[in-house]
Amino acid sequence: MSGSLERRLRAAREMTFVGREEELAVFTTALYSGARSVLYVHGPGGIGKSALLRRFADEAETAGRPVSMLDERLMDPAACQDDAVLLFDGFDRVQNLEGWLRERFLPRVPAGALAVIAGRNPPDVRWQADPAWAGSLEVLPLRDLRAADAHTLLDAAGVPAEVREPLLAFAGGHPLALLLGAAVAAKDGGRWKPDQDLVAELLDQLVGELPSAAHRRALEICAHAYTTTEDLLRAAFPEDAGTLFRWLRRLPFVESSGLGLFPHGVVRRLLEADLRWRDPEAYTVMHERVHARVADRVRTASDADVPGAVAALLHLHHGPPTGDGEFQEESLPQAEAEAGILVQEAAFWVERQPEAFRLYRSAETGEPVALSAWLRLTELDEEELAADPVVAAAWAHARATTPLRAGEHLAVSRQWVLPPYRGNALLLELIQWRALGNCLRAERLAWSYIEARTERYHGMRDIAGGLFVHDWRAVPARAWLEQMVKRPASGPGAATARLAVLSREEFADAVRGALRRLPRPDELAASPLARTRLVAEEQNPATALGDLLRQAIGDLSEDPRSVKFHRALSVTFLCGTPTQELAAERLGIPFTTYRRHLAAGIERVCADLWHRELYGTSRT
Repeated sequence: MSGSLERRLRAAREMTFVGREEELAVFTTALYSGARSVLYVHGPGGIGKSALLRRFADEAETAGRPVSMLDERLMDPAACQDDAVLLFDGFDRVQNLEGWLRERFLPRVPAGALAVIAGRNPPDVRWQADPAWAGSLEVLPLRDLRAADAHTLLDAAGVPAEVREPLLAFAGGHPLALLLGAAVAAKDGGRWKPDQDLVAELLDQLVGELPSAAHRRALEICAHAYTTTEDLLRAAFPEDAGTLFRWLRRLPFVESSGLGLFPHGVVRRLLEADLRWRDPEAYTVMHERVHARVADRVRTASDADVPGAVAALLHLHHGPPTGDGEFQEESLPQAEAEAGILVQEAAFWVERQPEAFRLYRSAETGEPVALSAWLRLTELDEEELAADPVVAAAWAHARATTPLRAGEHLAVSRQWVLPPYRGNALLLELIQWRALGNCLRAERLAWSYIEARTERYHGMRDIAGGLFVHDWRAVPARAWLEQMVKRPASGPGAATARLAVLSREEFADAVRGALRRLPRPDELAASPLARTRLVAEEQNPATALGDLLRQAIGDLSEDPRSVKFHRALSVTFLCGTPTQELAAERLGIPFTTYRRHLAAGIERVCADLWHRELYGTSRT
């Protein structure tokens, strides 16, 4: 009976073993040629190490080799047969024996033996630093199944086609997550989604117990952010960021790139789902803190790091990018402008604004595949309008809507993609990261116009079938980012209150009206100035506007040449004098002189506040 059950179990395991052709090829070569004496398989929990070692055992037995499964009770190496295959699974449980295994045990096994070690952690660097092991050791990092193999595994598990898409989106190519998810699908039927029992079980298997609440929070931040650096952790752990970062980088399910640390995909999704369900308030607080730090990074990053910083920001709303590294961006060298890859429109702009361009290459072949340009425009140019219909459309829209004011500019993001790559979403994504980064970093940008082949584009409005527009005076970068935090990624366009964008004349009229309302603070809320960037982001815009007007009047007293203007404004708007005639009388000056001083003072206040509106600072 037991033999029959063993055969059924073995057959079931064989049915659900898929893929791993490369690892099997390495083992077979070592088995028959003796090219390697030790194979070291490592990967996160549930990735299929034990299943692979069972297949290794079957292959070895088929080849007539004796197989021994080892554990912490290691046998005497002298007792090993010359052609033995030694399999050591779960080595991470006794990782402290690694030095002894490397220095004492393995060197004493027979020369014809083959040892396979499998554990969650990669081998100690001393294996590869020792030249003596160079020809004997091969390290095999075990990663997710390929997409085709994941489908084959679901075939074997009998998962119906209608539930595969959400299951694969959750589990990716992680074998344990796929199999446990398949069991849930078989039990529940219908539209598949991970329940909390599945999430808890997988977290236990893949992550296990954590040392403290701080370690859990650090891991949750690592799962939430695109990549995690010590600087990002410092926002939550000012004193312990370095210690926690070092702990994270040693976890078997955490990997590293040039941008920082990131967890295995299924671990990321598990931690996110668990915290959202377990403590929604803590999840929201963490998201807002991470978002603020990442948004600040977009503004302060070096030019070369802008696309990566924007990718990290968008990850918080749309999930991780799928093609990071497949294309490379660089500034446009003049040699490429002469290489004949540019269409006429691009050549026209290269001559006028070469600094606006970025060149994109295939990371695999190095061939140029696309150009983008961030055209900064301050005034109409008939030649530019005739040469570029996109720029002409942008100018027409801006002039018909809210024209540029002194010191402002508009920007047009243009792209030229070679025909074989025009449908490549990964390339277009990289180009858009650069455009969004330019929007968030620009100073005194009024309008941005971005080409994008999509139905929606981050709350911006499509005005010409793929030309998305945004008024950064009406919804500045800070408000736009806050809007991203508060609304779902799939939600509609901007619905938040827009700032008032006034012309110089409209602004001056609004200042005069606000000065007249200054003795009645409750009426300042109705002033158009309360909806401008001057005070709109303050907790109480009306109160802030009153303070700003009083400050502007007070500043006039610091210049001996404008003290008389200060007095005229003070007695008129700060002292509650009922009529201008009475104000002149209180100042002891002729009425015409008073009117001249008052007009000059108002003009000075208008100029000061207009400068603040455009540049964010007072005029010196």
